[in-house]
Amino acid sequence: APAGGPAPSSAAPAAQAAPVPGAALWSKWGLTALPAAPAAPADKPVKLTRTGPVPVFSEVPTHDKVVFITIDDGAEKDPKFVEMLTDLKVPVSMFLTRDIVKDNYGYFKPLQALGNHIHNHTVDHPVMSKLTPDKQKSEVCDTQTALTQQYGTPPLLFRPPYGDGANTASVNTAVQQCGPRAIVLWRESMQIHDMQYQAADKKLKPGDIILAHFRGPKDLKGETMTAMFGELLGRIQEQGFAVARLEDYIQPPTG
Repeated sequence: APAGGPAPSSAAPAAQAAPVPGAALWSKWGLTALPAAPAAPADKPVKLTRTGPVPVFSEVPTHDKVVFITIDDGAEKDPKFVEMLTDLKVPVSMFLTRDIVKDNYGYFKPLQALGNHIHNHTVDHPVMSKLTPDKQKSEVCDTQTALTQQYGTPPLLFRPPYGDGANTASVNTAVQQCGPRAIVLWRESMQIHDMQYQAADKKLKPGDIILAHFRGPKDLKGETMTAMFGELLGRIQEQGFAVARLEDYIQPPTG
């Protein structure tokens, strides 16, 4: 039964399982289909403001059995990954680093066309806490300008490289001045074949944000981006979670 929903009646006759939509496409990639994500909540659990300090969060408060996949930087631009997401329709949020993607902004446009949002991950992936406030601001603002020009929508969210400086006043001020309205961290990070967990019990929780990277064989010990992503989906499927779109749980500033 869905979380919070009624249990099926024990007197009810056993029903034949309906075919999973797109099951053949999941099989194409050697995967078992994930549960369908519930409808996006009308009352968004994360509400952003237009002005003032921006919140910092690594999970979304929800009882839905969903997790959110975020993919950073943009170093690997594998056409097979575009094909994979086109087939599977798994939502992701992309945090792009300007100097890593500027040689091929176009690679990410088909992924954006699938409904995936593009967010801000600095100009050149520095350790933010080692920069002056002015340099912190340029890292965020210059990327905000470039990504807005290329993709038509100002990034709503910001992620500092390595999560560094996320809770400092100077980074928060830089983000406020440049346009993003939240700083997003993570609860799990995907490696080559498995995930690293911040929680001691090493289990996914509803609303967890998962970090992955655009990486290829050079950085994945010979594995492809699609193989790594398939392993990630396998870890999620094993624990019975669906993948929802992070932005569907966030209320952007209004007014």
